[in-house]
Amino acid sequence: AGSFQDAGVIQHAYNLNFPLHVVPESSVQCPAWSAFSVSTPAVVLETAEDRPKAVVVRLYEAHGSTVVAWLQTSLPVKEAMLCDLLEQPVAQGHLLLEQQGVRLSFTPFHVLSVLFILRK
Repeated sequence: AGSFQDAGVIQHAYNLNFPLHVVPESSVQCPAWSAFSVSTPAVVLETAEDRPKAVVVRLYEAHGSTVVAWLQTSLPVKEAMLCDLLEQPVAQGHLLLEQQGVRLSFTPFHVLSVLFILRK
């Protein structure tokens, strides 16, 4: 019932196409951990790619809306900047690192790539 946004269709589609894999429990207990979180379900974190001393994260707006999202990470980030689809930093793309993460503005179906430079 309701819109596809209210019904969570995008999240259900990801769960269907990319199911969680069960890993046998070891004798060592590990706390739950996530490298990234996004403040709104309208923005989907599509991929995160490792680079030497950096990570590139690609996100897109999936609900057809204009939205501000906060991208948080538990990684030791030194610097964050927007980059193009070839993962090259863009002019004036420096992002302010705040306690809530980095603030990203999306227009409908907009794709953004963020380059996180990690501390050593």
